[in-house]
Amino acid sequence: MDAVVDPALRTSQSANDYNQKTSIESSLILIRHGESLWNEKNLFTGCVDVPLTKRGIEEAIEAGKRISNIPVDIIYTSALIRAQMTAMLAMTQHRRKKVPIIMHDESEQEKHGVKFSAMKPISNLFQYGELQGLNKEETAERYGKEKVHDWRRSYDIPPPNGESLEMCSQRAVAYFREKIEPQLQSGKNVMVAAHGNSLRSIIMYLDKLTSQEVINLELSTGVPLLYIYKDTKFIKRGSPVGPTEAGVYAYTKNLYGWCWSITIKD
Repeated sequence: MDAVVDPALRTSQSANDYNQKTSIESSLILIRHGESLWNEKNLFTGCVDVPLTKRGIEEAIEAGKRISNIPVDIIYTSALIRAQMTAMLAMTQHRRKKVPIIMHDESEQEKHGVKFSAMKPISNLFQYGELQGLNKEETAERYGKEKVHDWRRSYDIPPPNGESLEMCSQRAVAYFREKIEPQLQSGKNVMVAAHGNSLRSIIMYLDKLTSQEVINLELSTGVPLLYIYKDTKFIKRGSPVGPTEAGVYAYTKNLYGWCWSITIKD
C-alpha cells in the first residue's frame, strides 16, 4: 500500500529541498597588510601611505599561497599602498591565475579577472592624531605604558586629536554592510586586504564581539582569516594552512565541488 502524504507536508518538503539546493554559500577572506616600512620602524602609521618591507612582501606572497585554493571574485582594499600591494602579491599565487583589475569607476562591468575596488570611504582608517609618526616605545616612555595602551587598544578612548576603535568601527562596519555584505549575499567570493583596526572592527561585527572582547583581538600582518557566509550567517574558519603543509584547509564542500580534510590553525 502506498503511503498517504499530506499535500501540505509534500509542498513544505519540496520547498525545503529547493532552499537547500539554492542555498547561497560564499567565502570571505580578511588579510591585514604585510609588514610596512613604518611597522618595521615601530612607528604609529595611521593614514601615512608607506609601502611594504621585504618581509611584508614575503608575508603577502605567503598569504596568497594559503588562500590559493579559495575562490576570489572581488577584492576590496583601502586606498593605501601597503594594502593594495598585499592584495596584488597574494593574487599572484592563486590557482586560477586571475589578474586583478582596478575598478576606478564602480559602474564599469567586470570583463576579465578579479574586480578590485578601493574602499575609498574608509581609506584613512584609524587616525592616530598627534601620535602619527612617533615611535611607539618612546611614546610609551613619555606618556606611560597604560595610557598609550588605552589609546591603541581600548574601544572608546581616542589618542590626542585622533579616533577611537569605536569611531573607526562605525565607518568600517557601515561600509562592510553597505558594499561588501551584499556581494556575499549574491554568491560572490570576497577578499578584503586592509588594516589592523578596520579589520578588528569588521571581525567584531562578524563574531558579535563585545567592546571588552575586541580589545584583546590582535591581528598579525599578512595572515589570512577565512569566513563562510551561508544562510545569512558568518561561520569562522580560522587561518588556512599553506598548500605544502599536511592537510589542505577545507572551508566548504560546495564552492569547488570537492571536500578537503579540515585543518584549523589558531
